Amino acid sequence: MSSHSHSHDHDDEHGHGHDHAHHHADMGTADSRRRVAIAAALTAAFMFAEVAGGILSGSLALLADAAHMLTDAGSLVLAWVGYKLAERPADSQRSFGFSRMKILAAFTNGILLVLLAIWIVWEAIHRLMAPVEVLGGLLMVVAVAGLVVNVIAFLVLHGGNKDDLNMRGALWHVAGDMLGSVAAIAAAGIIMATGWMAADPILSVFVALLVGVAGVRIARQSGHILLEGTPEGLSSADITADLIMSIPAVSGVSHVHAWALTETKRLITLEVTAEPGACTEMVRRDVKARLAHAFDLSHATVEVVSEPL
Repeated sequence: MSSHSHSHDHDDEHGHGHDHAHHHADMGTADSRRRVAIAAALTAAFMFAEVAGGILSGSLALLADAAHMLTDAGSLVLAWVGYKLAERPADSQRSFGFSRMKILAAFTNGILLVLLAIWIVWEAIHRLMAPVEVLGGLLMVVAVAGLVVNVIAFLVLHGGNKDDLNMRGALWHVAGDMLGSVAAIAAAGIIMATGWMAADPILSVFVALLVGVAGVRIARQSGHILLEGTPEGLSSADITADLIMSIPAVSGVSHVHAWALTETKRLITLEVTAEPGACTEMVRRDVKARLAHAFDLSHATVEVVSEPL
């Protein structure tokens, strides 16, 4: 028997189970891509209506919101591209394929949400210092129409996968638009009732804060994955202790590296020291089965070394 056994085999003890899971994941990605495409089309189409309304009414508020929707339409297209590239198969240059592209898209979207929030606050400060005359009636009509479009886009996206960071990034962009429409309706109501123009920028700051917080959260979570951070709920110490305690033939565990390719695909590599005389192949299979069962780590690369007799 050789002194050590090393395997990159990723099959679990049930054999074909992974193909079934991958099929569901591919179907989920295709569904998410369709949802994002519909939301992007709705957002882009209404953006042109807002530009027309802004020019006709002389409303800077509507033109600013149209710019907001332009960045959101761009972000939704970016999310769609992330899904499309993630479907491409692995090749000799990229052994994991393009799975990370949607995480990269989510990270970019998170940063864009933060920048968008800063821009809205900046614009609001300028508006408060130099109030702009807004036609409340036209603002109300366009804002209500915008809310209807945004609610439809939000519902389309909300039916998608909640664990998908890319989908959540897209969802928050549309939620920001939806909140923007609600704020514009409130501002239009106040302006029509009292003529107080400051209502518009003050309400937009509230929306900016919500959008900014969501952007930071999405950027932080996707950034953690891109930096090969240990997935949430996993600990090298816990995995080591569990394997030593649950598998009698294991005397030591070292070189534990756990990371995530995407939000749902978690991977691990580790070296296990087997007790003298133990069958290294049996130890390797037991360790892989335990990792899959106790930690939901089905993509494991396990190297087993034997202690000398």
